Amino acid sequence: VQLQASGGGLVQAGGSLLLSCTASGRIGSSYSLAWFRQGLGKEREFVAAIRWSGATTYYADSVKGRFSVSRANILNTGYLQMNSLEPEDTAVYYCATGPTLPPLPRRESDYVYWGQGTLVTVSS
Repeated sequence: VQLQASGGGLVQAGGSLLLSCTASGRIGSSYSLAWFRQGLGKEREFVAAIRWSGATTYYADSVKGRFSVSRANILNTGYLQMNSLEPEDTAVYYCATGPTLPPLPRRESDYVYWGQGTLVTVSS
């Protein structure tokens, strides 16, 4: 499976961006899709996750209520809608996928396939 993330860019604080992650290859029924981010000089951190089959989602506390994760299975594409962006959200955002067991995993090591990352910059 290969992942292609897109949609990053420069936005003012309070603005919105929609990130996309398109997968090529076979997505198994047990697969989950996750978004992680890494700010400059920081460790990569979990942002949100969703199962490719099913509606279960999970969010980091820092983005809960502002970000929304979804997927369009027919397109093999996942999305991360980011609203009310803050300068602290500035980071390279990565999507990841792989076979996972419930509950939705939040560790990098739980995901086998990774996209190349897309940069989100939020200006104050």
